[in-house]
Amino acid sequence: MKIEYLHASKYGNGAMVAEEFKKQMAAKGVMVVVHHIRELQPKEPPSADLYVFSSPGRLGKPIGGMRRFLKKVALPSGTRYAILTTEAAPKPDKNTGRMPTEEEIARWQHVIPIMNEILEAKGLAKVAEDKVLVTGLKGPLEDGWRTKVESFADRIPVAP
Repeated sequence: MKIEYLHASKYGNGAMVAEEFKKQMAAKGVMVVVHHIRELQPKEPPSADLYVFSSPGRLGKPIGGMRRFLKKVALPSGTRYAILTTEAAPKPDKNTGRMPTEEEIARWQHVIPIMNEILEAKGLAKVAEDKVLVTGLKGPLEDGWRTKVESFADRIPVAP
């Protein structure tokens, strides 16, 4: 099985997640090739059994470069994909100190839903999705992020 991991890391957090995913899948005997989307032409993506798309979140959306890439990517209907994003960790309210609920976070954080909407409109088939939180604008990644990537890798079917 071959996986193409396509990310749009800006500050290196997504690239670190991609390398950890590659390491986790190599332990299962699965080859993962990691690319930044700037390295590829969306109309001519490398062939793979599964594509993993990863984008940092900006203002609750995938960054513009990833949205444009996904809209242009040429993959046959039925192609399997997964999403693993890097998104801002929620912060407590400055006035009350209360952390936002999952429902409140879902109102302003749309990175994964937007990516799924674009890919599902092309007829692609999702196999997994998850996010790794970033504690500051440029990092670092949340505590236990490697375990989160390992859990994501465990949900990826290793047979084509």
